Amino acid sequence: MTCDVPAAPAAQQAVWRSYGTRRRSTRTVRVRVSAALVALTVLAVLLVPPLVQLDQQAVDLAAKLRPPSWAHPFGTDDLGRDLLLRCVYGLRVSLVVGLVAALVAAVVGTAVGAAAGALGGWFDRCVMRVVDTLSSVPHLLMGIFVVALFRPGVWPVAVSVAATHWLSTARIVRAEVLSLRSRPYIDAAVSGGASRRRVAVRHLVPAVAPQAALAAVLMVPHAMWHESALSFLGLGLPTHMASLGNLVQGARSSLLAGHWWPTLFPGLFIIVPTLAIAGLAGAWRERINPRRRSELML
Repeated sequence: MTCDVPAAPAAQQAVWRSYGTRRRSTRTVRVRVSAALVALTVLAVLLVPPLVQLDQQAVDLAAKLRPPSWAHPFGTDDLGRDLLLRCVYGLRVSLVVGLVAALVAAVVGTAVGAAAGALGGWFDRCVMRVVDTLSSVPHLLMGIFVVALFRPGVWPVAVSVAATHWLSTARIVRAEVLSLRSRPYIDAAVSGGASRRRVAVRHLVPAVAPQAALAAVLMVPHAMWHESALSFLGLGLPTHMASLGNLVQGARSSLLAGHWWPTLFPGLFIIVPTLAIAGLAGAWRERINPRRRSELML
């Protein structure tokens, strides 16, 4: 007696495998494009200013609002300044603000979240109520309030962005610590007489470090957007300093007059690097979370 194996499951498995292969190839292309864009951004920030021997603040009223050409690949602004150099310098400022803000927010959020999750009890409840209260205030509104306390500059903007972005990291780290507290090796360490501080330092913090680092990387493009928004509103960097938000804000009148390049290129310098960093961070998130990655392949 022979049994016929139904063909439907095999065909379905073949479809799933082909879909998973397409997902992997698409993810590979996305990672490579994102890595190439990030590398290009870093090289532009590091190499363009020393190689191009031009002053990005030099005013040439005879060459104002010239369209893109070989002499000026991105054109010139309303004061005749080279827009490529201005965009590169603005991107450098935005990256500095984003990296500093992400680093500070990651450190503060990791410390607060790890302490709340490890200690628990009333301390955890009080800390999380503070986090909930601060999270209920819009980030941009809180950032405006923090920046208004200082003179315009790079560091006040970085401090304002860091002060409004550590909350999400604290939530992520706390949730991860709470899940780790139920692991057998944590119970064994506590049963062996290890203090809460030793358990947190030796076991919990190293275990949540990848999640905290991922949150910091994801925070960089968010911080860049907040810096651009504050500068666009006139509350971030001084108007004479080249920043992407200042460039977009100063190009509004030119856009109304039909000159598109002073707005387009600074906008692209905001969008493309942030999407590239977010793409790499998404690939990293799939790698450190195998369960989510396997669900995406189905």
